[in-house]
Amino acid sequence: MSVRLAVRHRGEERTGLVKTEESWAAAARRLASGWLGDPMPIDLAGDPKVFVVDPLTVVAVRPMTRGDLPVMARWRTEPHVHRWWAEDGEPTLAAVTEKYAPRIEGETPTTMWVAEVNGRSVGFLQDYRLSDYPDYAVLCPDPQAVGVDYAIGELAWVGRGIGARVLWAWMLRARSRFPEVTSYFAAPDHRNEASLRMLDKAGFVRGTWFDEPRSDDGVDTVVGCTLDVATVLG
Repeated sequence: MSVRLAVRHRGEERTGLVKTEESWAAAARRLASGWLGDPMPIDLAGDPKVFVVDPLTVVAVRPMTRGDLPVMARWRTEPHVHRWWAEDGEPTLAAVTEKYAPRIEGETPTTMWVAEVNGRSVGFLQDYRLSDYPDYAVLCPDPQAVGVDYAIGELAWVGRGIGARVLWAWMLRARSRFPEVTSYFAAPDHRNEASLRMLDKAGFVRGTWFDEPRSDDGVDTVVGCTLDVATVLG
């Protein structure tokens, strides 16, 4: 079945079909030819799949540093973040530093990132090869995938549709860092509809629900979501 795309820029919209063996990203760039800026997703879950070219809103991700830990601790105290990240421990600066500093310094398989909008930090991500965490990888459809977790920390940016663009910026980096990987994977709590919708908009597809063990011997029921790199990014 043909996939339809729409690309928007300053009130103008161009539509078209994805060509055979063309990724959604490549089709969006083709439709946006002549416009200043790269297409980023608004909603890739519907029909058509909608991108936007918005040079006034620059979304990027950069490696997290120790200097980001105080703001990371503040984000972790925000109720909309803490609810889903409580398993990572208390959101004090000391606890956050103990948890994330080894990841920042490359001592673990997990890498930390900061999401920025127009140069201002708005949230964070972490990524890892699932195969580096075998107990988790066996629960996932592709044990060789790259996993990602994320949060928009700044409350002012929650609900403004920036999440899909943040994931897209991360995905473009991940494609360069892991050129052999064919899929990306995320597994939000099944009750976290905002996070699931964010993944939908970025091109992930919801899959199997499974129980993820917690440190207190309980479980969280999560929804496995997969992005096909070839189809979406090329």
